[in-house]
Amino acid sequence: MIYPKIPLAQTVIQLCKAKGVKHIVISPGSRNAPLTIGFTHDNFFKCYSIVDERCAAFFALGIAQQLKESVAVVCTSGSALLNYYPAVSEAFFSDIPLVVLSADRPKHLVGIGDGQTINQKNVFENHILYSANLKLDIKDEKQVPTDEELPIFKNLENKFERLLGLQKDIQTYNEEEINTAINFANLKKGPVHINVPFDEPLYDTVDKLSVAPKATEVTIKPEAIEDYVLQSCFEDWNTASKKMILVGVNGPNEIEQKWLDELAEDDSVIVLTETTSNIHHSSFFPSIDKLITPLNDAEKKNLQPDILLTFGGLIVSKRIKQFLRKYKPKHHWHIDSKDANDTFFCLDNHIKKSPNAFFEAFLPKVTHYVKSDYNATWAAVKQHRTKRHKAYMEAIPFSDFKVFNSVLKSIPKDYILQSGNSSTIRYTQLFKINKSIAVFCNRGTSGIDGSTSTAIGCAVANEKPTIFVTGDLSFFYDSNALWNNYIPKNFRIIIVNNQGGGIFRILPGHKNTENFDTYFETNHNLTAEHLCNMYGFKYDSADNEASLKASLESFYFDDNAPKLLEVFTPKHVNDEVLLNYFEFIK
Repeated sequence: MIYPKIPLAQTVIQLCKAKGVKHIVISPGSRNAPLTIGFTHDNFFKCYSIVDERCAAFFALGIAQQLKESVAVVCTSGSALLNYYPAVSEAFFSDIPLVVLSADRPKHLVGIGDGQTINQKNVFENHILYSANLKLDIKDEKQVPTDEELPIFKNLENKFERLLGLQKDIQTYNEEEINTAINFANLKKGPVHINVPFDEPLYDTVDKLSVAPKATEVTIKPEAIEDYVLQSCFEDWNTASKKMILVGVNGPNEIEQKWLDELAEDDSVIVLTETTSNIHHSSFFPSIDKLITPLNDAEKKNLQPDILLTFGGLIVSKRIKQFLRKYKPKHHWHIDSKDANDTFFCLDNHIKKSPNAFFEAFLPKVTHYVKSDYNATWAAVKQHRTKRHKAYMEAIPFSDFKVFNSVLKSIPKDYILQSGNSSTIRYTQLFKINKSIAVFCNRGTSGIDGSTSTAIGCAVANEKPTIFVTGDLSFFYDSNALWNNYIPKNFRIIIVNNQGGGIFRILPGHKNTENFDTYFETNHNLTAEHLCNMYGFKYDSADNEASLKASLESFYFDDNAPKLLEVFTPKHVNDEVLLNYFEFIK
């Protein structure tokens, strides 16, 4: 087998292998050549070459999101590393394990004006679980610290012994740092950064390893919920007549169905879910904005819960945030083994367990159901809203709203739906989606910058077919995502093209002015057709209800290439249709 000659590169690669970091996304470069050589010559690793570092990092994030295991990204020195930052921050807030391996110049070449050099040490410090700044292997005397820098070597007279001892010390330090970083990614679920300095020559290889790094394993022992915590919860739960459960971003099949069924039986409980919750029950309340937006003050007061129990990741709905910040519950419990956000400014109990573990310890011991009309009252409102929603869909003209209705209904069973951010996920929230469809969206930072790349990474990692639904600005912003040789033939993209940032038309502001059109909505006349020709996608378009229906009929058929459907909608109609919706469904 071929190995890089540099011991530090060998150490990084062998420890990644020992800890099961199998998927490696590499962006071409020279300084990272030792890592590239090592990863690509070992059949244990599945390597991908993605030129654009921002796309590469989101592509890796999509793989890690689906596999729920650490994925590594490898780049050269300089600004290449900074292009990882959007995906690093998304991974940080979405609890996705990402291992950033950045090659760097030796310390003596940093800060002297050498090319392709920045200050890489701790560059992600505000959005990282752990930063490991490795030390350069010792090759010659100029790299040996002075006696003042390393007093431990003060009394060593023999130069060879001094070098050998220092290299052993460096090797031990590097192994400990790499182990710690990857353990954080694997166990704490989030991004870590390992900065790896290399000196030239970079391309030398050997056929035998010169180091045998030891992998250290760490296990987290599950903590039992303390009795006094459970007892306090029981006391409040058993007396509260209005209990609201709100579920944020949540992976498919993470909650046992028996606990969901038990919650559905309780008349004093309403369960509010989002599209990204991946939880379904006929008694639950999806489409939160549909329920809340039309309420008057008296109805909102009646909806105010005694207890708010939350789990899952970040919440999409602005309306539920506004509602719960104004109509605060008496108690807010958040269930998560890692973090608890005080989103509604009333958090008083962080239960550090998985939702499944909490429900298993808690629900069987709930002594009785409180007599309440809380669920029944809001179930009647939900039924009314559903009926009005259907009537509205039949009455409106061709628009974004109508397109999302058709597109979401068209997705075949057992697909993965990756949603773009901004208006795409907010429209999607208003519709019922088949429960066999798993839904994902980059809601950690809610950015539009890497949604396409994430969706492609997802499609590569999962055997189920993936469809990505997005807006035009989001798609064009991340169009380099299509510069990718690994896109499955069953991958599908639907772009809702309203010629700009349509979501800004429903926000406060002066519409239809030159300033608004240029700096907020960002008007354009771009189309994805030429990109599809360049990157090997089959392209189709629609601009009315009949052509959309015709295109969707064959869109999901097997073919010899991925497909993209671009749907053009009238931007001056879309905002009025959406704003009128909430008034209509009252």
